[in-house]
Amino acid sequence: MSTVNTVTEQLTRAGQAIEHDSFAIIDAEAGPHPYTAQQWPIVRRMIHANADFEFNGLTDFHPDAVEAGVAALLRGGAPVVADVEMICSGLSQPRLAHFGMRAHQFISDADVIAQAQAEDTTRAVQAMRKAHRLGLLQGAVVGIGNAPTALIELVRLIREEGVRPALVVGMPVGFVSAAESKDLMADVAEVPWIVIRGRKGGSTLVVAALHALLALAEARQKQQQQQQPGAAGG
Repeated sequence: MSTVNTVTEQLTRAGQAIEHDSFAIIDAEAGPHPYTAQQWPIVRRMIHANADFEFNGLTDFHPDAVEAGVAALLRGGAPVVADVEMICSGLSQPRLAHFGMRAHQFISDADVIAQAQAEDTTRAVQAMRKAHRLGLLQGAVVGIGNAPTALIELVRLIREEGVRPALVVGMPVGFVSAAESKDLMADVAEVPWIVIRGRKGGSTLVVAALHALLALAEARQKQQQQQQPGAAGG
């Protein structure tokens, strides 16, 4: 039996070898780290995405983040709500489809733009509000990599309107309110989160974190299938 995931792995043996070798190099060069066995694959894939070892330390996890994210994926059908189209484009559609998931973003919708102009807010704020109106935030995996105001608005929705995403991957990059928005998210106890402290972040890192979660979920799924009565070798 193959020892690799079949949906969330590279599709060729050569691609798998390169990815696995890259992960081995990261493991060796990173050295000791404070992350758990479930958290490290997420941080490692983020390092892999841009060759920046500072994410070994800058990445912070709510204690329930990984388990909550994997559980949401395994339930099937959890929406992914992103702040920008780049995240939706970067996510593997076959990997999402395996778990019955679909990615959503509303940043360029005409009604979102019009409302932002009318209320003198950002499009990102209005996009989060639209996702809430559509009922997409409840039980969702939310990925924010570009717009700090989207993360700030999401925290408001959690605290004031009872929104409960399954997991928030909050990694907006920038110089205005980026670090502050992630610190704000990290103060939330009732919703699990993964954040990057400070100014660094970006959509690429959100995609990397989500792909790592998809891989963890597939591995868990395989393990559960093997443990079922009647499974081969059981």
